Amino acid sequence: MNRRRVRSKWRRIDGILLLDKPLGLSSNEALQRVRRLYNAERAGHTGSLDPLATGLLPVCFGEATKLCGLLLDGDKHYHASVVLGVSTTTGDGEGQVREQSDPSDVTLEHIQNVLPRFRGPISQVPPMHSALKHQGQPLYHLARAGQEVDRPAREIMIHRLDVIDYASGRLDLDIVCSKGTYIRTLAEDIAAAVGQQAHLGALRRIGASPFAAPTPMLSFEALHHAAEQGQSALDALLTPPLAGLADWPRWQADETQLALLLGGRRLRIPGLSPGRIAVVDARDRLCGMARVLDDGLLAPERWLLPTPD
Repeated sequence: MNRRRVRSKWRRIDGILLLDKPLGLSSNEALQRVRRLYNAERAGHTGSLDPLATGLLPVCFGEATKLCGLLLDGDKHYHASVVLGVSTTTGDGEGQVREQSDPSDVTLEHIQNVLPRFRGPISQVPPMHSALKHQGQPLYHLARAGQEVDRPAREIMIHRLDVIDYASGRLDLDIVCSKGTYIRTLAEDIAAAVGQQAHLGALRRIGASPFAAPTPMLSFEALHHAAEQGQSALDALLTPPLAGLADWPRWQADETQLALLLGGRRLRIPGLSPGRIAVVDARDRLCGMARVLDDGLLAPERWLLPTPD
């Protein structure tokens, strides 16, 4: 029996979309919406934002998904709004009230005095309402069942922690931190240092390395407006994959060198410093990632398939 082959609606497209994730949408829901809008074969995001958080969610398409793990490891930049006087079961506005305190006597000076202890390398105990696993179970599943288990503290880095504003028990913070930092926990710990309960009232990500703030982001409204003008208008909103390695050193290879590297050959290239390097072609398109070894050899690590012209 002859069967008609159904043509796939998905297409090959390579690039990075700097999405402004809206409130109330999970990162995966946002990812799937964008993927359907672009009809993209492959898509992945570079670090989850809670549904109650908004802001920068880099979405990688096609060959750019090979950068997801690298971008996930980068530092993040947030604006956080902390509500003093009330702690909740989830550490944010969705949970039930757990404890209350009176923040009326807490001054900006009190807060400024405790912030230095939260800058630099610090230890942080992850919250129960998180996706980390305990004996194979996500912690938030245990939390919803009313269970609490011991969680080992993790080392994180707070590169910047500054007050934007403080008034009427609401503390707005500017935070640059390493991956794995729980802003809800940081908010609770800062509040505890001034003798207060607290929860995270709002969170907005404004940067994620190497996309430094202020990073231009695209809303779903802007994407739908572009879609009305056609697929090419949508594609024009993408950032090339090379932007994901903007803070890496770059080396331009010729066609012969690219062919050798693609075949797994190591090349001796004078003048390159040891470390990881982005390899580009004559048109400045990202071809792959390589490592310059201590002996001066350039070793290919991960290669991107060329984007069809």
